[in-house]
Amino acid sequence: MSDMHLNDIADKNIPMEPNRKGFGKGLLEAGGRDINVVAACADLTDSTQISLFRDAFPDRFVEIGVAEQNLVTVGSGMAAMGKIPFVSSYAAFSPGRNWEQIRTTICLNDRPVKIIGSHAGLYTGKDGATHQMLEDIALMRALPNMVVIAPCDSIEAEKATLAMAKDSRPNYMRLAREAVPTITTDKTPFEIGKAYVFETGTDVTIISTGTMTYQALLAAELLFKDGIEAEVVHVPTIKPLDEATILKSVKKTGAVVTVEEGQINGGLGGAIAELLGENYPVPMKRIGMQDHFGESGDPVELFAHFGIDTKHIRLAAHHVTDRKQNDKI
Repeated sequence: MSDMHLNDIADKNIPMEPNRKGFGKGLLEAGGRDINVVAACADLTDSTQISLFRDAFPDRFVEIGVAEQNLVTVGSGMAAMGKIPFVSSYAAFSPGRNWEQIRTTICLNDRPVKIIGSHAGLYTGKDGATHQMLEDIALMRALPNMVVIAPCDSIEAEKATLAMAKDSRPNYMRLAREAVPTITTDKTPFEIGKAYVFETGTDVTIISTGTMTYQALLAAELLFKDGIEAEVVHVPTIKPLDEATILKSVKKTGAVVTVEEGQINGGLGGAIAELLGENYPVPMKRIGMQDHFGESGDPVELFAHFGIDTKHIRLAAHHVTDRKQNDKI
């Protein structure tokens, strides 16, 4: 057990809400706290939930229209004038379409623009591969100065938004379309750059990010019944990575499974592989998109099809613990 003040994931009545709604609430609160907080959107105000800010502070909101490259360059200009700009669109378009403008006008100049990529990952469902942005973490991790955040639920997204408003660096936050279980509470800690042990264990470390932390916790419950004690480390900030917390857990368990709803190449799995390869190599399995594009379908079916659901996390944990035992022989 941990002391993270989580909701009971076994509760069939666990609250469900899209984490993009938490962003909308957080931005509204951030706007009330600081007059320098401004916002802009690429014609998706309702979908990205930035509409809450627009309605409350119309004089601090700009509708850019379907022009995502202009969206982030305007944000950079606002930041240069001392504002704290939040710019939102679908992740397929931002950073998918405007990565070069993010690189050149925001990161190269180290402007504290807050980029919100909504409708990322397989939860975009029936919209299919073109809109299921799975490469955004890899794209944004590679950029110097950029902070990369993937909250697990609505409450954490709200906390992350408030923290981003106070952060002096460029930030990217990845959000999902569909409602997901609210596993955290108002008392659950959040700080940019920190990872959190949501479940303690001694046999394997499951490192997860974003919406997949719920699946990781479910897998840990099943593994306990199998006689395997899994430690679940939730990583809401993929960059900068909380190396100390991750290494402490891995040195205790000696085996790792990473879990994400995106490409493992360059994503969370890549980040953890880099960290452990240089500091503490152990048996490791990466759960995520294995160099494939998405497909149109129900999210639950897609998770099973691509092998990133609870069943496959459980199997991966068995695999790495078996390897660990074999290495000792």
